[in-house]
Amino acid sequence: MADINRKKLDRRSLLKATAGSFVAWHTPGALSAPVKKPKARPKLVWVILRGGMDSLQAIFPHSDPHLMSHRKRLVSPLKDSAYDLGAGFSLHPALQELNSLYKQKQLIPVIATESGAKTRSHFYAQDMLESGLPDVDIESGWLNRAVESYQGESLAIAHTLPIGLRGKQRANTWYPDVLRPAKEDLYERLQVLYKDDQLLSERLAEGLKNRNLLGNMAKIKRKNSFASLAGSCGTILADRDGPDCAMLEMSGWDTHQNQVGHLDRQFKELDSGIARLRENLAEQWAQTVVVVTTEFGRTVAENGTGGTDHGTASAMFIAGGAVAGGRVQGRWPGLAKADLFEGRDLMPTSDTRQWVRAILSQHWNLSSTQLDYVFPAVKTMDTQLIRPISKSVKAAS
Repeated sequence: MADINRKKLDRRSLLKATAGSFVAWHTPGALSAPVKKPKARPKLVWVILRGGMDSLQAIFPHSDPHLMSHRKRLVSPLKDSAYDLGAGFSLHPALQELNSLYKQKQLIPVIATESGAKTRSHFYAQDMLESGLPDVDIESGWLNRAVESYQGESLAIAHTLPIGLRGKQRANTWYPDVLRPAKEDLYERLQVLYKDDQLLSERLAEGLKNRNLLGNMAKIKRKNSFASLAGSCGTILADRDGPDCAMLEMSGWDTHQNQVGHLDRQFKELDSGIARLRENLAEQWAQTVVVVTTEFGRTVAENGTGGTDHGTASAMFIAGGAVAGGRVQGRWPGLAKADLFEGRDLMPTSDTRQWVRAILSQHWNLSSTQLDYVFPAVKTMDTQLIRPISKSVKAAS
């Protein structure tokens, strides 16, 4: 019996080592059968910006009379070239794709949001953002609960399963490998070897499918960059039998020093990733919502090293062909000293979870009971964020 178990383990290790870039399944319970999805099933993509994005650089309030007194060195280099969003706000000049989406009414910038963590600790704030519960549970992510309610399939573009997709519903992970591609006859032999093992056989089939979908990955020099990963994510989601949602992450937002140049590069990479995601989703973009969030914002005032420190409120972006965009959402609290949180941070005026609840309600049609299961601590934002589905799309579904 020990030899048999060892052989099974060796087979699993062999698949992991040789297949490369394959989808790994994370199944809490018994293996569940894939859900048969209609052609026009709406997609959801969640992007986490890890490190605390400075929202006052991303969506800076050029009409606030106190802005320049807090951060003149940070704002001066970009204020004349930023994109005017109206309502007293501007978009960072590196966010060209997002500006284009805004003009096409496919982007909603949301100001002064928080994760609900009320902490300046990266780790706890990120755990709170991903769990979405009043008390963090690192084995239960809000996106997994949403997919469970939706009875859909999910994919994390990551080495390991993030908290956001942990839970009762089966979740998949994919990440490009750094190994030399295996020969075709090896996969043929593996198919024969695994024909009596349902888990390994289905995992191999799924891996080969994504290998074919992403066949040009070997030609890409920076295949682990956010832009490349977002493009691959779009390709997988656009497939007829692709997952219903995906989770992406981008690090490098902890800007304690030299923030102007660093954020310019960060925003360009983020912007390029959203563009690649849109391009590779192709027609599916029209039924897609992309939610971009971060764990907290930065201090309103710049520090002595050309950066900012951990803060409270930040911002989020809601993008996609399914989005009823073209306007800045959220309530602006002001930057006067008396209006700041604890005298130093942008005051939060809404919770990220409220906006995501509204998206899940309008985009995936989750019920109030299901929404309370996903986000039990907040109520749905009463704002129309998603375009009504056209009759032609309903017919295709």
